[in-house]
Amino acid sequence: MTLSATLRRDWLSNPRVDILAGIVVALALIPEAIGFSIIAGVDPRVGLYASVAIAMVISFTGGRPGMISGATAAVAVVVVPLVRDHGVEYLFAATILMGLIQVLAGLARLDLAMQFVSRSVITGFVNALAILIFMAQLPQLTQVGWETYAMVAGGLAVIYLFPRVSKAVPSPLVAILVLTAISIGVGAHVNTVGDMGKLPQGLPSIVLPNVPLTWDTLRIIAPYSLTMAAVGLLESLLTAQIVDDMTHTDSDKRRECAGQGGANIVAALVGGMGGCAMIGQSVINVTSGGRGRLSTFTAGAFLLFLLAVLGPFVGRVPMPALVAVMIMVSIGTFSWNSIPNLRRHPWPSSLVMLATVVVVVAAHDLAKGVLTGVLLSGIFFAGKVRRMFAVERVQDGETAIYRVTGQLFFASVDRFTREFDRRRGDARQVVIDVTAAHFWDISAVGALDKIVATLRREDVAVEVIGYNRASADLVDKFALHDKTGVEIGLAPH
Repeated sequence: MTLSATLRRDWLSNPRVDILAGIVVALALIPEAIGFSIIAGVDPRVGLYASVAIAMVISFTGGRPGMISGATAAVAVVVVPLVRDHGVEYLFAATILMGLIQVLAGLARLDLAMQFVSRSVITGFVNALAILIFMAQLPQLTQVGWETYAMVAGGLAVIYLFPRVSKAVPSPLVAILVLTAISIGVGAHVNTVGDMGKLPQGLPSIVLPNVPLTWDTLRIIAPYSLTMAAVGLLESLLTAQIVDDMTHTDSDKRRECAGQGGANIVAALVGGMGGCAMIGQSVINVTSGGRGRLSTFTAGAFLLFLLAVLGPFVGRVPMPALVAVMIMVSIGTFSWNSIPNLRRHPWPSSLVMLATVVVVVAAHDLAKGVLTGVLLSGIFFAGKVRRMFAVERVQDGETAIYRVTGQLFFASVDRFTREFDRRRGDARQVVIDVTAAHFWDISAVGALDKIVATLRREDVAVEVIGYNRASADLVDKFALHDKTGVEIGLAPH
């Protein structure tokens, strides 16, 4: 594809809709960034500047057009001890190292690790995020007056009903503007964005972290940087997959890894914290019509404009308006068909999905939940392959023929050896036919080795036939008994 064609596809395919969607996202970024700054124990500007820088940079460097990145809770919770014990300058240094690690991860193709994340894990991840997004709105819905509930209900009504009137403007943007006008006009007693924290004024400046360039500094920040990089990439790659599914398009996961790294480096240089992809804001963008890189860039650029020029006005935006938008995101993010699928899908898949949801919601840690789901998926898969294995014994006089079928690996070697122990008989000659089997690892080779050695100690003649080429190479390299026999027994292909 030519450069001009790529430019039209990623930036200019539908500029009006992309710009409007980006404006909606920019407004939704403000309370989130302030809240994440509070979690990390830093000034609100650290989260806000991070969201500005990351969104604008990732629009150029990222591999998933239309996905929104900024300051996130997943990264914020990791750095709490670092900020508390060493100060915000060490946070900036750790964020730069985080970005470098992510760039290296992209070069090393760590994005391929996503191949080991099953569909059940992704569904659980999505559902857990939807629940967390809704739970994050609860503080704005407790110990408040009736005006808040009325405005949230009104906002949801506008969001879902306005598209029936017109789709020219994203309904979340209409809801925010209408509720802001009502709140200011009638002087409603509701929480506003300004109540979340002081908004910064002016533009950020580029400054290097004020930390000593020593091994002690590296020793302090490296563990945090590694964790931030891993959590950030995990959430970004999963969010990219979700946006891929929503838009029915593919993305460049390798470029996304490196792009996230570059965006985080720039964020640290302008006084921001680390971040990654944001599924809530990405869903807002996609449901508002944003598909191209222009929508992501607009989100960052308009957020900067709001902070630098319209700060006092932004501070008066009512929180119920943004709560309504985030509830819409929560409802739209949750995979509702996963509930009836609990009965229709195989029970291991349903258990993996539920375990992912429970761990994420209970621990408020996306990485732990996804890791739990991946491990369970691996265990269930190994168990399934283990059961797809059989040994058939046929006696012909003093000769016993064992026909092995299936996959021989660490999880099936126990059954392999037990079949020979249980059905050995009185044969003086044994033929082990592995034509329909495959040896995957040294555990399988070791099991075969053990069987051959045991039979020969009992003066039983043993012949192994039917190796495929890959199994023969593995056995010839790692077997301890009669490697020449391996070559003799090699079945022609």
